[in-house]
Amino acid sequence: MNPDFDYGDRVQLTDAKGKLHTITLKPGGEWHTHKGWLIHDQIVGIPQGSVVETTAGLKFLAFKPLLGDYVLSMPRGATIVYPKDAALIIGFADVAPGLRVLEAGVGSGALTISLLRAVGSTGAVDSFERRAEFGEIATRNVTEYFKGKPDNWSLTLGSVQDKAIDVKYDRIILDMLAPWECVKLADDVLHPGGVLLAYVATTTQLSAMAEAIKESSRFTEPESSEALIRQWHHEGLAVRPVHRMIGHTGFLIQARRLAPGVIAPLRRRRPSKGSYGLPEDESVI
Repeated sequence: MNPDFDYGDRVQLTDAKGKLHTITLKPGGEWHTHKGWLIHDQIVGIPQGSVVETTAGLKFLAFKPLLGDYVLSMPRGATIVYPKDAALIIGFADVAPGLRVLEAGVGSGALTISLLRAVGSTGAVDSFERRAEFGEIATRNVTEYFKGKPDNWSLTLGSVQDKAIDVKYDRIILDMLAPWECVKLADDVLHPGGVLLAYVATTTQLSAMAEAIKESSRFTEPESSEALIRQWHHEGLAVRPVHRMIGHTGFLIQARRLAPGVIAPLRRRRPSKGSYGLPEDESVI
């Protein structure tokens, strides 16, 4: 990637108060502020991390946006998968170059971009989306980020569980309302050892997905987690957590596909009283 700015690049401008502005460089373009304007042609060719000035001397620090910056500022249809969750999905599902990934629920395309970057040019991502308007927004966001639609990305409109899929996948990532409806599909199209991962918002969804995976007997014991991010303020000796944090956004639940005909040894556990309802000989008083 060229470290210097060029036409077509997005530029993230930060002022002295830390406020962010994003522009896209165009030949002859200008960006106007309350104190002068920036001339796009004068930014082209300079390295990232430079200070640029408006015609009236207002200064900005200029960088190309990171992926997290891009997805937080891009147009949205559905709620995006936040960078903290996208990073965990890539890590927990072990999405790597050369793998073929099925993604169900493309939303605004935030996770799609992360998946495409992770699989690289030798891998592929096949996305499925039920709502056409979300598909259009995601296509625009993905295309703008990569400056063209990636050759290794396909987007199919419709419910993935209703489609006839005749290829095998290394990873399946589900970001949808009822991911448990796709457990049977995952059993059919996922390679042995492949990872099934779902991103859900509520505990009821998490429970339903976990039970569906267990009942299928075709996957390892599901593992669930969530991530909470708290930033810190540091000014001299005044070091403290910031008052606002990125709290709960969603749960991740993942399991691995077993070999054909294999049933995993029963996990020994002692469930809490009432975990699966009351015994038949007990009644609520």
